[in-house]
Amino acid sequence: MSNAWARFDGVAKKLVQGGCRSSLRAEDLRPLDKLYRIAKTWDPARGRIASDKGNTTGVALMSADITNCRLYQKQGLFQRLYDLTDLDAKPAPVHEGQAAEPISDVLQPDEKRKRERFIPVTRFALLDRLTKPYLWPAGQAAEARRFFRYLDYWRQQQYFALLLDLEQTYETFSPDSDLLMTRSFSDEDREVLKHRVFEGVESLLQRANYERVDPTDVEMILTRDSHYGLDLTVDMKAFERIVIYYRGASNQKYERRNVRKFLRKEEFDVPIFQRLFIMFKLKPFETRVEEVMREKRCSRASAEKWVQRARHHMPPGISDKNIYLKLFKNIPRTDVEMIFPNTEVRFRSFDKLRLGVTAGSGLGMGAFGAAGKIALLASNPIAAVGALAGLSGIAFRQAMGFFNQKQRYMVVMAQNLYFHTMADNRGVILKIAARGAEEDVKEEMLLYSVLAKEKSTRADLPSIDLAIESYLMRTFGVKVDFEIDDALDRLIRDGIVIEKADGTLVALPPAQAAKHIDEKWDLLLDYLPDPIPAEGYEFEGRSMPPAV
Repeated sequence: MSNAWARFDGVAKKLVQGGCRSSLRAEDLRPLDKLYRIAKTWDPARGRIASDKGNTTGVALMSADITNCRLYQKQGLFQRLYDLTDLDAKPAPVHEGQAAEPISDVLQPDEKRKRERFIPVTRFALLDRLTKPYLWPAGQAAEARRFFRYLDYWRQQQYFALLLDLEQTYETFSPDSDLLMTRSFSDEDREVLKHRVFEGVESLLQRANYERVDPTDVEMILTRDSHYGLDLTVDMKAFERIVIYYRGASNQKYERRNVRKFLRKEEFDVPIFQRLFIMFKLKPFETRVEEVMREKRCSRASAEKWVQRARHHMPPGISDKNIYLKLFKNIPRTDVEMIFPNTEVRFRSFDKLRLGVTAGSGLGMGAFGAAGKIALLASNPIAAVGALAGLSGIAFRQAMGFFNQKQRYMVVMAQNLYFHTMADNRGVILKIAARGAEEDVKEEMLLYSVLAKEKSTRADLPSIDLAIESYLMRTFGVKVDFEIDDALDRLIRDGIVIEKADGTLVALPPAQAAKHIDEKWDLLLDYLPDPIPAEGYEFEGRSMPPAV
């Protein structure tokens, strides 16, 4: 290891300090500068970076196994590079002339998928870990804990303000509303409100660190393989607009009996989405009829029957005027089709073969036994009629076997979907908003724990980002893609962190930061903005306003 660093030291020194620097761009030399500083401080005797007490970062992010409970900036960067195989799960960039793999990131193996932004740790656990007394100067641990609690309540209040506007907008499209509608909306108003709902909900999802499934990848993830042994199909053309987000793509262990091992139980992993969100609006009936007429080149009557038959597979009461939101948990990645309202269950090839052989055998044996009696139709009509009735009964029984098998598949899908469902419509918005506030607070607590004790600048943000990711990996065993820029912007916007002209980032001490949040609470209602007039026309009771 020391020989490798020695060789790198010579090369890096020539590149960074030699005459070839003028031929390279500054952004090209920046990684070499960092690596050269690492090589220069490598201690072969101890097998680690030599400490530099004059340049430290991430004191609050130390787990108990770090000597003296301190993490130095160079050590944190080296440890990040040393654990690169554990932390970096991002795919390599595609260079010019290199064809990208035609596969969605959703379907990639865990070791090849990019790391998610979601921090799968509760804010209460982070609060306890980040406010240990030995991580702060004397007396500041309790003040930091109080500030973090103030910050939590402050963020929750800000998301509640967002919810008020979004709930008012969504009420027009809610299928579960039990309120008297006192406003009428024109088609133009509904179009504006529809876009506002989709944009508002997607903004909450991104704040909650959900990952969006690209529309071009939706067809790719709708595979025929199913964990529950079902063949599911979805008509994506039925939707006017559809949005799918996921969070927490991982593996869940299941048990099954293996015939090769004498029916012993064995565990196997099933790739799942810990959270899967879908928001959709159906196309208007007339719009879909016109599309079917063009696609199938049929008459309007035939197209209307086709659309009606297709919508017959949807839940009763579903309307193309509403916007539907669904949130599911632990959905197998191969069974994403289950969450769509127009999912159809079809027979698998094995089922078709099995039922076909059974039906053919039954009908064949019945026909063979009844052939002799049918031949006696003239001499013994009663026996012939009985034989025909028996043959018809066999055919009816085989046909019912097909329908019953399909019904059993529908029951299996409904039962599994029942236990996967978390929330619907307005309840989804409330859950996502609560999760978004929690994610913001966790990111801000982690970043503040560094900035409050270490002198930092904008140039130090990449190192701080890596140190926080390394801390989460070492302390909780989770791999995340920490969003340091978003967390910093929120802290600066709320006045907790001040950025000077030279790029230096100065965080308020914990006691002063808590007092600052307290003052913002006192001024909240004084500067509450007036509500913006909503779209539509107000009317009395159930009487509709005159057409304009």
